[in-house]
Amino acid sequence: MSRIGKKPVEFPAGVTIKIGTDNVITVKGPKGELKQAVDRDIKFELKEGSLEILRPTDQIRHKAMHGLYRSLVSNMVKGVTEGYSKQLELVGVGFKAACQGNILDLALGYSHNIIFEIPKELTVATSQEKGQNPIISLGSVDKQLLGQVCAKIRGLRKPEPYKGKGVKFKDEVLRRKAGKSAGK
Repeated sequence: MSRIGKKPVEFPAGVTIKIGTDNVITVKGPKGELKQAVDRDIKFELKEGSLEILRPTDQIRHKAMHGLYRSLVSNMVKGVTEGYSKQLELVGVGFKAACQGNILDLALGYSHNIIFEIPKELTVATSQEKGQNPIISLGSVDKQLLGQVCAKIRGLRKPEPYKGKGVKFKDEVLRRKAGKSAGK
């Protein structure tokens, strides 16, 4: 049996989980509400303070979905209780970030600024301290959406391996390459 799938999802007192008849699971907590469509073969058993995910057979497809839906529900519970946050760092001369509501204005060394619209489910903040690289802070209850938006922003100017210029995650370690070696 799947080690991830058989572990029950524990949730605190302020969180409610509803399992709909149309195979949609809803998790509601202090920070918000999330919904996830679930395969019709996977069953849920709701107990006091925990949720157990059950699969009907040992087919490869059922085994794969068993662990998947357990992880998705666990991420939803953590999202509505604590929330998720990520920070992006702009490394490069003249790289800037400014936000007005959910509109992110990025200067990434191109001939024009990039205007990026952040989904309303996310919160965004930018900071620029003297002598430091600009930081973009994103937060959300939805881990999947947060990761997708961060990846899109990072994809606007991926860090290059020689000088490290570009948009990178705050704690990301880049593999650097040696430049041209000196002549004879």
